[in-house]
Amino acid sequence: MAKACDLKKGSIIGIDNTPHVLETLSISTPTARGGASLYRMRFRNLVTHNKVDKSCKGDQSFPDIDFERREVQFSYENQGEYVFMDSETYEEIQLTENEVGDVRLYITEDMEGLKSLVSDDKVLGIELPPVAILQITETSPSMKGASATARTKPATMSTGLIVQIPEYLANEEIIKVDTETGKFLGRV
Repeated sequence: MAKACDLKKGSIIGIDNTPHVLETLSISTPTARGGASLYRMRFRNLVTHNKVDKSCKGDQSFPDIDFERREVQFSYENQGEYVFMDSETYEEIQLTENEVGDVRLYITEDMEGLKSLVSDDKVLGIELPPVAILQITETSPSMKGASATARTKPATMSTGLIVQIPEYLANEEIIKVDTETGKFLGRV
């Protein structure tokens, strides 16, 4: 049993005997004496992909769920079907655009570090590595003399993801993006 105070983003627990992944977590600490911290969490059901909001104290327990993480590699996308290959068994895994969700905005061909979340021999979702390497396909022209601490501009990546980048970057450059926050981390 996992306690609310031990959970972090990406933790998987059981709610009503269904696996849920923690997407956001905020903690409110009262200023009054004797007040307990309040944990506000947003989970995503890995089966139905619905969002579930929970508020509780830090000592509330959540049941663990049996699941396995398996290394996978993204193969290709065909008309909304995303095909992955299990790195151990070389078996193809097909997921719909809805099952993949926003993960698709970070996936590129031959991307390493992807893991499938498997429970009862059914793939529930894909887990991303902490950093994705993406190419800028569309942004406004770079500005000469712009520094790293200057303003930002929106840029569209090869996957369709829109990221705020420094003004000195141009089209076709390759950058690192944080997969948790969607923020620019630096050039490759």
